[in-house]
Amino acid sequence: MKTVILFALTFCSSLVFSQKSEGVLGDYDGNGTKEYAYTKVSDCSDECDGKCETIIYFSDKKIKSFTISPSKDGTLYNLKDLNNDGKDDIGFYPNWCTSCWHPLYVYTLSKNVWKPLVSPISTHCSQWEDEKFPIKKDPKKKGNVIITTSIWKDDDIKVISKSIKL
Repeated sequence: MKTVILFALTFCSSLVFSQKSEGVLGDYDGNGTKEYAYTKVSDCSDECDGKCETIIYFSDKKIKSFTISPSKDGTLYNLKDLNNDGKDDIGFYPNWCTSCWHPLYVYTLSKNVWKPLVSPISTHCSQWEDEKFPIKKDPKKKGNVIITTSIWKDDDIKVISKSIKL
């Protein structure tokens, strides 16, 4: 029985680690084939000394990589097709050694070049803890997204949302 449990735990943990290392699945170029987006950190110590760049790569080498700096790795999100161009858009939430304020970067692939879809969205970790994701399609206004951001107002952190046209 102990052997079976040990095998199950080992097998499940290997699946978790292999999924994490593979990145985020999506159709980022709109060709109908799924690709993985994954990250690699360049020159960054545990104290965030160095260049501290995170490069976002894709399993399809025809899709150009791009760099976020400063960043000590982070979390990738497949944001689906926010701008209705037939391609999944990608979000990146960087890690850093200080502060709880981090932007969510949102990019779309246009003519094989990654371009910001919206300005970086300022977020505080409390926004994430409250599960208020920074961007989503506006279900009431075609061509719009709802941006949810953290701001400092009246000596407190406020989370506000607004619909914007893409």
